[in-house]
Amino acid sequence: MEAIIPKGPEILVALVSFFILLFVLGKFAFPPVVKMLDERAEKIRESLDKAEETKVEAERLLGEYQQQLAVARVEANKVIEQGRVVAESVKNEIIAKAKEEAEAEKEKAIEAIKAEKVAAMADLQRQVADISVAVAAKIIGSSLKIEDHAALIERYVAEVGSLNEN
Repeated sequence: MEAIIPKGPEILVALVSFFILLFVLGKFAFPPVVKMLDERAEKIRESLDKAEETKVEAERLLGEYQQQLAVARVEANKVIEQGRVVAESVKNEIIAKAKEEAEAEKEKAIEAIKAEKVAAMADLQRQVADISVAVAAKIIGSSLKIEDHAALIERYVAEVGSLNEN
């Protein structure tokens, strides 16, 4: 049992050695280790601060991007709506122009028909006058003078024209 429990001088030597070792370690080894641990703690703290700043900056940028996206959507909707308005306007213009052109063509056709009708009526009156004079000459049995002939045609054309206008 003696071997397990140290003797008084051995304990004293071990204690003195321990304190000398503790002093030497405290003087030369612990300061660099503590300094290294402090530097590491400072780097970790700086990294955490930078991470927090980066997070705040990322959140700010995300907010800006979301705001820009919302503005872009609003502008896109405005452009689409303007496109719709312009398309509707162009459509209405085309329809109005087509109606105007159709109306103009209709008016031209009506005028052409009227002109053809007037020409046909004039031709018909001339033919009727010629036939009437021929019939009248046969009935009378003699030829009319040119002046009488012209007067008869004028009177007959006037009568036929007045009947046709009603």
